[in-house]
Amino acid sequence: MDPIISAIQEELKEVIDEKTQNSYQRFFKEKVNAYGCKTAEVSKIAKKYWKEVRTRSKQEIFSLCEELYESGHLEETFIVSSWVPNLKDRFKPEDINTFRYWIENYITNWATCDSFCNHSVGDFIEKYPAFIGELKNWTRSENRWMRRAAAVSLIIPAKRGRYLDDVLEIADALLTDEDDMVRKGYGWLLKEASRQHEDSIFEYVQAHKKEMPRTSLRYAIELMPKERRAEAMKKDWK
Repeated sequence: MDPIISAIQEELKEVIDEKTQNSYQRFFKEKVNAYGCKTAEVSKIAKKYWKEVRTRSKQEIFSLCEELYESGHLEETFIVSSWVPNLKDRFKPEDINTFRYWIENYITNWATCDSFCNHSVGDFIEKYPAFIGELKNWTRSENRWMRRAAAVSLIIPAKRGRYLDDVLEIADALLTDEDDMVRKGYGWLLKEASRQHEDSIFEYVQAHKKEMPRTSLRYAIELMPKERRAEAMKKDWK
């Protein structure tokens, strides 16, 4: 184990907060492994050790990230999600293979998925938009977190009004997904897209609401005016 990883783990153990430790599990349906540290403390540690590792090669930093993931602790996955966006100027097309591997093998809850995909994968897609096709491939994965990742990786670009056609194509692919985490993921994506494209998202919801799960529909229309929300909710849904 790299000494940096040992040092991070020791510092995390020093800032365990009993109240946080006891409350973590209530946010997740699946079992999570967490020290029980406040988010602000984890952020401080991430920033402190980023200053020590930032001059290393990208592959060395990726190796450190993998060690953090292998620990299985939620806080250490958050440090990965803090570090990797700092490397966006060094991203290369082949990095998508590393990101895919991490999602498939280390991501086991919505918090780890979203914190990594919103920024790290999202930044990668902004730099290499041709790889949106990779996200579309993820919608067919048997891994629920890969399917959620397909949606939440576009959250920030969608919020800025980008990639509307791709957002709708991903929503189409996930429309009747049986997994609640996936349903919430693509519903959230539609919601963020509605900030800049309200008419288009409303039309999409109206066209698909008979088959769209209730959870996804409610997320998608959350930011819309009261009248449109009422109109979208008029008919039955699954």
